[in-house]
Amino acid sequence: MRVAVRKQEKGQNLVEFALILPIFLLLLIGMAEFGRGWMTRNILTGAAREGARVAAVEPDSPSSITQGQAAATAVLSSALIGVPPAVVNVNTNPGLSFPAVKVDVSYTYSVLLAGFIPGLPGPTFVLTGTATMRRERY
Repeated sequence: MRVAVRKQEKGQNLVEFALILPIFLLLLIGMAEFGRGWMTRNILTGAAREGARVAAVEPDSPSSITQGQAAATAVLSSALIGVPPAVVNVNTNPGLSFPAVKVDVSYTYSVLLAGFIPGLPGPTFVLTGTATMRRERY
């Protein structure tokens, strides 16, 4: 008669979990940060588009710059992006062969992951949104 010998496998699941958990969390947080960055870039593009649309219908050039900046700022504020960190530039003469308005919105995006790890400086990226539209009246 043969006696079956069982190996000691206590704690194997715990070791496997401890090895896989950091990789899983890194992937999960990375996907969330990518989605947040993509959403921020879409907001910047929407703000530039709205600023260009408003500036393109204004007949007066100085007034169109002011109105375009105000429209882009309103879109940014609705998404809780402040204008001092974000920069809105309205150009009524972008150098094209037709009269146009170009609006550039840039924002320094900081990754939230660095806030969870003490002493790690957060990486930052400059995200931009640009829109160019033909002027309606010139």
